[in-house]
Amino acid sequence: MSEKAGSGEERLALARSFLQEAVYRSRGDQAGAALFATDGEGCGLGKGPSVVLDLTPRAEALFRELGGSEETPLEPVRDAMGAWVRRQDALDRKRNHFLKAFRGEHGADRRAYSEEQQRAFGDGLDAINAQVTAAQDEAARALLDLV
Repeated sequence: MSEKAGSGEERLALARSFLQEAVYRSRGDQAGAALFATDGEGCGLGKGPSVVLDLTPRAEALFRELGGSEETPLEPVRDAMGAWVRRQDALDRKRNHFLKAFRGEHGADRRAYSEEQQRAFGDGLDAINAQVTAAQDEAARALLDLV
């Protein structure tokens, strides 16, 4: 088995990057499906997440840096990747729906927002981004238990 990378924070950062690679790979597939969607509805992310579990070259390198090897059982890792892709998709949809609703109520030109509207806009995005960060950290820690 390969040696696991550095400190806990370094490994956590690697695990976050690995999970983000899974999202990038899946989003590429999802973008193709959304491109050909004809209903014009939704938030720009298509009807649902596309979960692609093959690894990009970058994800393979990250997997090895995390200590993954040929002996590492891949099914639990793929399950963790798929769960994160679906969770990230749901959080991205939540962000997009917030933006759509806020812009529908206050207009799309943020320069025209009052200070209160600017604050509400920023606070809303900050809250969703905090949820994304917390969820990604949780998923990364779970992944570290598998590798």
